Amino acid sequence: MSIWARIADALAALAAGEGLSEIFDRLRAEPERTVAFTIAVIALGAKMAKADGLVTRDEVTAFREVFHIPQADEASAARVFNLARQDVTGFDDYARRIATMFRDNRETLSDLIEGLFHIAMADGTYHPAEDQFLAEVSNIFGLSEAEFRTLRARFVPDALPDPYVVLGASPDMALEEIRMKWRQLVRDTHPDRMIARGVPEEAVKVAEKRMVAINRAWDEITQTHGT
Repeated sequence: MSIWARIADALAALAAGEGLSEIFDRLRAEPERTVAFTIAVIALGAKMAKADGLVTRDEVTAFREVFHIPQADEASAARVFNLARQDVTGFDDYARRIATMFRDNRETLSDLIEGLFHIAMADGTYHPAEDQFLAEVSNIFGLSEAEFRTLRARFVPDALPDPYVVLGASPDMALEEIRMKWRQLVRDTHPDRMIARGVPEEAVKVAEKRMVAINRAWDEITQTHGT
């Protein structure tokens, strides 16, 4: 059964009067957490689209880039998006429930934030409302301000991204220490690792941009050190 069929089943199981928030409370164990991850990105993406007041064709396309939605399953994805957009429940409630679901795996929460950055940047601009939204979600997820800046540096072109920020490092670190951070990021970005921590296969493609960013940052740093 595809992940979209499992999402359709999860939505069908909602009792009368319940919303998406209840799904996050139900889908806490494997393999349902991969379903929850997908619903979380789409639902928070819908809330983020409301934050900047505009849903663009580019943002809709970005969903397809993250998840490779087959045409036959677009209705299930659209239903999640519309339920979240119409739900009176605030995004902070979604974020808290998602944080509880993945509290044993901070890397998965970082993966989720990266998916949202990918969607936010789909139209080529980064709206202040999107920045505030993502910063608040990141805070609810328990990520530090430095971790949030690291994630943002991989996606948002604030002039030239600082390679040290991209790797979560600092210029005063020894090169070998920075190398260890780079290697750990490469390991964490491997598709098998991502799938093992609950990221569905359909969403692993979003990590390609992360890999490009961290490798570029490492190259810049090694050139600076003359190695």
